[in-house]
Amino acid sequence: MPVREIISAATIARRVTELGAEIDARLPPGPLTVVGVLRGAFMFMADLVRAIPREVTCDFLGVRSYGDATVSSGVVEITSDLGAPIAGRRVLLVEDIVDTGLTLKYLVDLLLARGPIGVHTCALMAKPSYQASPAGPALDFVGFDAPDAFVVGYGMDAAQLHRNLPYVAALDSD
Repeated sequence: MPVREIISAATIARRVTELGAEIDARLPPGPLTVVGVLRGAFMFMADLVRAIPREVTCDFLGVRSYGDATVSSGVVEITSDLGAPIAGRRVLLVEDIVDTGLTLKYLVDLLLARGPIGVHTCALMAKPSYQASPAGPALDFVGFDAPDAFVVGYGMDAAQLHRNLPYVAALDSD
């Protein structure tokens, strides 16, 4: 399927730098454990941690809710767990895109049960469907409003394709 660029690489770079400064300014001082949701958030997380001017450790959670489809299955499956305990740590959970908020809520609850000082959330993009829903936890930091379309690029995929695009694109159905 063809793709249409909607957010340029330069615009993403500027916003990620701003997000790093916002995170540093709004969260209490001290070390931060940044947990990226695999696989879609890996590029965003790599750029984001370089933009946060404090001590940062990184970990990852593997999660599946889409498979190869373009619509969430509604079931969240952990495919890879954290490599280190987070008890007593301040955690920043990093998502690529939040659609329904189901995965975000599940992951925040999972992380909170492990005894961190706090869990904060950051997403590159949030869809209108999530922004209108009071059901999920609030996102602390959001890079961009997402269009009501399936997006790829900058780590996000469609059936494992298009992750390597340096920009965010809409997947056209023609």
